Amino acid sequence: MLNNTRFSRGCRANIAVAGILTAILLLAPVRLQAHCDGMDGPVVTAARDALETNNVDLVLIWVPAEDEAAVREAFAETQKVRELSPAAKDLSDRYFFETVVRIHRSAEGAPYTGLKPAGRDLGPAIPAADEAIEAGSLEDVIRLLTQAIEDGLQERFNEVQQRFSRVMSTKQYASTDIRSGREYVESYVEFLHYVEGLYLATQEHPAIHQ
Repeated sequence: MLNNTRFSRGCRANIAVAGILTAILLLAPVRLQAHCDGMDGPVVTAARDALETNNVDLVLIWVPAEDEAAVREAFAETQKVRELSPAAKDLSDRYFFETVVRIHRSAEGAPYTGLKPAGRDLGPAIPAADEAIEAGSLEDVIRLLTQAIEDGLQERFNEVQQRFSRVMSTKQYASTDIRSGREYVESYVEFLHYVEGLYLATQEHPAIHQ
């Protein structure tokens, strides 16, 4: 008999695979790790430099023009409070970091989920991209992406082969064997949907946020 649960699971898998393949084939970044909300990320680094040098301009580049007034206000408040004591400095600095990161994230259409600790694992792509900008060379990024594309495509090709093999193994059945015929139809439908999902993924550009 046809298994509705398996069909549903297959459809969800097709959607997931389509998203993954789109990222692999189009070299588009996937929303895996936010970079801008880390305590060692570029936004907090700029905010910290702004406070230490009393130059709010250093952090304004990370927020939209329409939010500049709010950042300037938070900056002025923080500069007043942080002089009171070491504890006040820590609390007011964190308030400013959170304000800037929250505004930056909102401008990108992403939720603010708090400041993340420094030194967390961001995977290989983000550090490689940062290092490329610092070095002025894409060599390591290209090497990383090339390997990821090769690995990803091989995995998808293997899945296509497995699904195709299942179709072929169930294709021959007696016309009176309805159960075997349904097994063939199930494998046939899953194979076609999978192939179609992979193809359509190459034709679309996903919405991206980092």
